Amino acid sequence: MNLTMTPQEDKPAPAPPVEPPAVPVRVEAPAAPQSRAAAEPPAGAPALTVRKLSVYFGATQALKSVSLDVAVHAVTAIIGPSGCGKSTFLRSLNRMHELVPEARMEGEIRLFGQDICSPGVEPVTVRRRIGMVFQKSNPFPTMSIAENVTVGLRLNGERRRSVLNDRTEQSLRMAALWDEVKDRLGAPAISLSGGQQQRLCIARALAVQPQVLLMDEPASALDPLATSKIESLILELKKEYTIVIVTHNMQQAARVSDYTAFFYLGELVEFGPTAKMFTSPAKKRTEDYVTGRFG
Repeated sequence: MNLTMTPQEDKPAPAPPVEPPAVPVRVEAPAAPQSRAAAEPPAGAPALTVRKLSVYFGATQALKSVSLDVAVHAVTAIIGPSGCGKSTFLRSLNRMHELVPEARMEGEIRLFGQDICSPGVEPVTVRRRIGMVFQKSNPFPTMSIAENVTVGLRLNGERRRSVLNDRTEQSLRMAALWDEVKDRLGAPAISLSGGQQQRLCIARALAVQPQVLLMDEPASALDPLATSKIESLILELKKEYTIVIVTHNMQQAARVSDYTAFFYLGELVEFGPTAKMFTSPAKKRTEDYVTGRFG
């Protein structure tokens, strides 16, 4: 700011030229691949830092003082039996737990060093930077395939057709769906198969160019072929994004993740590299779960 204001201090007459720079700054804000990379810390620093995270729904405590780091450009799997707090943890990472009445949180979550739970940070801003893909595919039924992809951009004020078209193709390609739908982008989204609808939802999340992608059992309702496509897609996406996935499928966690966190009764029991977690876990309870003795 100081550099643009210096000419004004020297000579009031050039005041009008200050206006043009404001236009490109505002226009280029929605398209931010460079800003995402610039926001990331040096190699080795975590994308997400979670410290002493506890979540309550009324009088019920769903998470108990969870602390872990989520690595950049890696897949972190969250495993554990039903009701252990996996989905609550995932939704806390982009403050979606706040949509539940009587929900409250203690602790700290930082995205590339920024406290995303501080009073000055709006939840909608957090959710642009940390996208979510749900267990059940949820395309907007009254919108076309292309409209589903760009709905987030349009809600954020993007109206340029060229940008919307480019982002549609880019996102569908990243979701490995472009070749299957490029000739019918105007067709209703619900005309797609279940697996295609889930990949469309992934494309929709990618269109706003988040830094982190959260996936809550994204393949649990799909057939084996569609599940394989989602898993291949996850491995490809981690080259550009940080991914956190909740899964009940131990084999899936072993196939796609670099790190695994085991939750039980709201507590983080163990966290570490996936290969170690599945072959030589440090905790007996972890070994019992991954070997199928309970859960």
